[in-house]
Amino acid sequence: MPTIAVLLAGGTGRRFGADRPKQLLTVAGKTVLEHTLTAFIAAPDIDEVAVVIHPDWHDEVAGLLRRYAAQKALKLLHGGAERSDSTLAALRAYGDVADCRLVFHDAVRAGVSQLLIGRVCAALRHHRAVNTVLPAVDTMIEVDSEGHTVAVPDRRRLRRVQTPQGFHAGVLREAYHRALADPDFQGTDDCGVVFRYCPEVDIALVEGEERNFKLTWPDDLALLHHFLTDSPSEPC
Repeated sequence: MPTIAVLLAGGTGRRFGADRPKQLLTVAGKTVLEHTLTAFIAAPDIDEVAVVIHPDWHDEVAGLLRRYAAQKALKLLHGGAERSDSTLAALRAYGDVADCRLVFHDAVRAGVSQLLIGRVCAALRHHRAVNTVLPAVDTMIEVDSEGHTVAVPDRRRLRRVQTPQGFHAGVLREAYHRALADPDFQGTDDCGVVFRYCPEVDIALVEGEERNFKLTWPDDLALLHHFLTDSPSEPC
């Protein structure tokens, strides 16, 4: 059963404030996307890598992928207006594969390590869905629409969600089949879609890494540069 990594790089980066998507910004000598791409190319458990982008950046990303085409099978896909459109693009692209494992990762989490990719792929051999999480280290509160505190959840039971997230493709196809029949469907997280629409599927949890943070704000570039250049390539 092949394992295919799907790098989600379709965001336009409006919140970031740059003149180009943050995954195409340069840090430590390469674009953010290249750092993420090369991590999955180097992973022995990954057989192929697909990159989902906004169509406006097709030519630039296609040129980037050509530099790495000799190292592993690569595919370029177009996403849509919503995060779920990128997942659906991958499901359509591999619809003719009888059975495969799909590992989805945010392209702007460029600090992903080989150990983490390996943990997700190992868990996916025994589970049909896998999520990557970290403990909540801050006290969390729930607020209402007016900003009033309504609950203080026990943070010992809370987890912060990262990617990679892995699935047997048939599970994710069924989850989205059910989700798209729901007129109120809003999906920002694939494990969340499986949890809501395929509750019969147990989602395994693997431990994430602080270095695997999501590039969100301009100040994050300096932190990412630190992890990519000053830290060991693999955590102890």
